[in-house]
Amino acid sequence: MTQIKFYGRRDVWSGRRRHVSDLVHGCLVDVWQLPEDKRFHRFLLLDAEDMICPQRSERYLIVEIVCFNGRSDEAKRKLIRALFTRAGEVLDLAAEDLEIMIMESPKTNWGIRGLPGDELTLMYPVTI
Repeated sequence: MTQIKFYGRRDVWSGRRRHVSDLVHGCLVDVWQLPEDKRFHRFLLLDAEDMICPQRSERYLIVEIVCFNGRSDEAKRKLIRALFTRAGEVLDLAAEDLEIMIMESPKTNWGIRGLPGDELTLMYPVTI
């Protein structure tokens, strides 16, 4: 299971939600082998005065990836590299304006479709 939260300025990112979502989901499908139809994305866009980060431009974007633990360090590194590369190519987003956080949690900490996460049968790998 993987859920994504995006934090950024509303005036910059509100009209580009689908582009950002497609970019991140494409990386997850390619690198972590998530199914195309497994997309759980939330945009938490803020007014300019609610996002204080003077060292970054107005395009500053935080991508928070919350997932089951089990992926190797190399799989996480590959995902991070792919996100930086594609964000630069597709969104013309400078590396300084993108931050990525991968937050892992044991499957037992999740409740999905009426079951604890460790009792689910997944159709995609988590230990890659």
